[in-house]
Amino acid sequence: MQQFGDYQGEIHLETPGGAGPRFPLVFADLEEQAQAVLPPAVWSYVDCGAGDGHTQRMNVQAFGCWGLVPRMLAGATKRDLSVDLFDMTWPTPLFMAPVGVIGLCAQDGHGDLATARAAARTGVPMVASTLAVDPLEAVAREFGATPGLFQLYTPTDRELAASLVHRAEAAGYKGIVVTLDRWVAGWRPRDPGTGALPEVRRHCLANYVSDPVFRARLPHAPEEDLHATAAQWARIFGNSLTWDDLPWLRSLSSLPLLLKGICHPDDVRRAKDAGADGIYCSNHGGRQADGGLAALDCLPAVVEAADGLPVLFDSGIRSGADAVKALALGATAVGIGRPCAYGLAIGGTDGLVHVLRSLLAEMDLIMAVDGYAALADLTPEALRRVCSGHGPSASGHRGG
Repeated sequence: MQQFGDYQGEIHLETPGGAGPRFPLVFADLEEQAQAVLPPAVWSYVDCGAGDGHTQRMNVQAFGCWGLVPRMLAGATKRDLSVDLFDMTWPTPLFMAPVGVIGLCAQDGHGDLATARAAARTGVPMVASTLAVDPLEAVAREFGATPGLFQLYTPTDRELAASLVHRAEAAGYKGIVVTLDRWVAGWRPRDPGTGALPEVRRHCLANYVSDPVFRARLPHAPEEDLHATAAQWARIFGNSLTWDDLPWLRSLSSLPLLLKGICHPDDVRRAKDAGADGIYCSNHGGRQADGGLAALDCLPAVVEAADGLPVLFDSGIRSGADAVKALALGATAVGIGRPCAYGLAIGGTDGLVHVLRSLLAEMDLIMAVDGYAALADLTPEALRRVCSGHGPSASGHRGG
């Protein structure tokens, strides 16, 4: 039986004589190479956080406050990383978190399609963003046998929201992820200086311009009046949802409904009572609001309040070790954001597949060495808190 950790052996066999691997194996090197190849505006948009980046850094540093306790003589010869979620069995607990600018990270400008192809090759599901270079139907056709989820930025136009959800269901997506923590752009001082708002420059709007409801709102075809298209998108994008909107969202589809951005246990309980099928604990990678808690510090209370409801998690994952800790703190599945964007930037689908396989290999080998044969063995009791707060980053690298 092949294990994910076998990827390390493949890398050694492919790089004889100390030639080094084709793609980086640690996040800092991945980050450095991505910065070298991405256009400055795209790099800035993906890399930066809100405010002075404090919350973004805290997301990363929070993982250093937990340590996994090794257990010997556990017989972890074979590891099972599969997870049952929404009547599906995923081969791994990882998924690719929604990144609205992922389409621009690939060198050919079609990163959404490249990401979907990486999902097909690895079995790691993709959460496809509403803000995409290619329409959601085209993205879904690249998934192969791997399930995909659709992330909804709920517009103020309810008819358009319904159309997007119905299109996702018809295209074969297996769940709807409603983002709550980015209905308005947060304070990001770096963006104005770089022009790093792709939507304002009419990028990543394929799901809108391909939608019949959106097109019907325009006086001319989108390709004939680009300014009007961007202006119409700006008018309908920001929807400050309330609890009263949840019954309507729930009614749009029978697909599993997940609410993204929930970090308070009271909100978890209200979401569960309102019919949510899953909770997505995240602070948007520290990209939208500075001065808050690290998402990882919110996770245990969210899991407790969910009381058996699946909890997806992202924000700050930089390694397989980080993912293992999030799983031990109760996450059902763990989302990867910036590492995916950077792998895509330096190597397209191949680069992204490498990033995912590297993360899975590290997770698998940590579980092997430390004596955890299955995800069920990764419980809060497997961790020890090793610090009471988050000090300055040891590496000095940006987080999020």
